[in-house]
Amino acid sequence: MFYPLVMVPGLRCDGFLYQPIIPRLGGSIAPVIADVSLDDSIAGMAGRILAAAPPRFALAGLSMGGYVVLEIMRQAPERVTHLALLDTNARPDSEERKQARLAEMELVRQGKSTLVSRMALPGLLAPAHLDGPVADQVHDMAMRVGTDTYMRQQTAIMGRIDSRPFLPGIAVPTLVGVGAEDKLIPLRLSEEMAELIPEAELVIFPDAGHVPTLENPAAVAEAMNNWLKR
Repeated sequence: MFYPLVMVPGLRCDGFLYQPIIPRLGGSIAPVIADVSLDDSIAGMAGRILAAAPPRFALAGLSMGGYVVLEIMRQAPERVTHLALLDTNARPDSEERKQARLAEMELVRQGKSTLVSRMALPGLLAPAHLDGPVADQVHDMAMRVGTDTYMRQQTAIMGRIDSRPFLPGIAVPTLVGVGAEDKLIPLRLSEEMAELIPEAELVIFPDAGHVPTLENPAAVAEAMNNWLKR
């Protein structure tokens, strides 16, 4: 019997985000990559995933994917058996962060999508991965996802709600994972979620920034296998 695991990508990411993880998961796990390319709201993304998902499933999301899985937990908590929140946080965007997103979106409208992707890499990756294949993989994903999806996703992210009030009601085994060198998600934000979710375990991935599934897939897979056994 195969156990479904719905994996939700982050901003400007596709299924490649989880490709190094999938072969390392237990043989009974059946991974499904969710589609977050078509909606301009977190609620819309969550609804689309639920419409395509099996009746019961484990659920993992990274960065923007974490915002989506928290919305799934609000819409249909009875369908989720396990929850993984990777390099994400439960807070809404600050006004400062929204302004930064709007500035990036304007550059993309001007045809500077490649520039925006390359400029983002130092904030996404641990320094050891900036001059190597992981940086190219992250950039290539952004280019594949394309401009239209990027605009929809940024709009969805800026409109997300504060999920912190909902965290104490999460009643499934939960993994809160974060890269040790994540510049976008300070450790305190992961600690905050882990403290608020009753059955949460916090795992810090060494030698990784905001994209540990590509930077240190062995550590992430080990944590996920342990989580799925809970």
